[in-house]
Amino acid sequence: MATHEASAERDQTDESLRREREKTDRALAERHAAEEDSDQVVHRARESADAVLTEARAKADQRLDDALPHVAADSTLAEERVQEDEALQDERASADEILRRERSENARVLSRLLPLEREKTDRFLLTERARSDDALANRDNFLGLVSHDLRNLLSGIVMTAELLSAKALENEDGRQTLEATARIQRYAARMNRLIGDLVDVASIDAGKLAVTPAPGDAAALIVEAVEPFQAAASAKGISLQTETAERPLPAELDHDRMLQVFANTIANAIKFTSQGGTVRVRGERAGDELRFSISDTGSGIPGNMLEAIFERFWQVGKNDRRGVGLGLYISRCIVEAHGGRIWAESKPGEGTCIIFTLPVGPK
Repeated sequence: MATHEASAERDQTDESLRREREKTDRALAERHAAEEDSDQVVHRARESADAVLTEARAKADQRLDDALPHVAADSTLAEERVQEDEALQDERASADEILRRERSENARVLSRLLPLEREKTDRFLLTERARSDDALANRDNFLGLVSHDLRNLLSGIVMTAELLSAKALENEDGRQTLEATARIQRYAARMNRLIGDLVDVASIDAGKLAVTPAPGDAAALIVEAVEPFQAAASAKGISLQTETAERPLPAELDHDRMLQVFANTIANAIKFTSQGGTVRVRGERAGDELRFSISDTGSGIPGNMLEAIFERFWQVGKNDRRGVGLGLYISRCIVEAHGGRIWAESKPGEGTCIIFTLPVGPK
């Protein structure tokens, strides 16, 4: 049993919260730095003022000495200077004390306010998460009920089509009936796949995509996966081929889920391959992993799109209606849940190759 990580929305919310906290901390640090800078400015200003005052006093003393060369230093002037210096020091000390108290009070308020703001943000985040989880649970329950009912209806449509085809006469009207019932069955199969894809996406978002690996034969799985597509490939004039370097290919895998991966990738290859082209499905052992590839001779994919094709709801173009763009996204999630990896290699005009690997133990 394997589950995917928490939804991207939660990650984005956490990342936004982290950035906001960093901004707050950075603003606080900048404020402290600004205060330190202001201290430096005040200190330099005081030094400059003291230097000017000292120079002025020295000049005044010199003029006094020149004017009264034989007179002793004026003790009264010296006492006044001492008193002035003491008064200046007292004023400076008082101003520094007021500034220190203001900063201490600001720091105390900030130290109490910041945790409260963070607690408020965290509480809001938890509330939003609870609402989101409730909404997801309601959506999943609704989707489960609707998908079950839709599949029951589809089963009824398919069974009715089979009955009609069984009763078709061997004439022109019967032939048209067989063609119509065949179309109904194809459409029903496509609707069933679409319903399954939507249910899988909901499970992936909720971190509940279940994968249960068990011993199996990957070579036999390839044959099983290719067989249902032979008719569709032949109808389009496409050669659908399989290659396995050895048989069997023992592997630990979830049979149904990996069959889903092959179905998605093979259907994609046939969809984008023109008449007369080739689709080749290959499996082989490569060291301590199994390597699978589904290659086609289609028009290829530009290099900057090779990663985008695995995104949900990705389409070749705005007006492309050959699917809803979930197959490769789901396939990547399934392969990664097995501990493997999946990627695409392609060049425009030279076809595309979807490659995925699964880990296995040594022989």
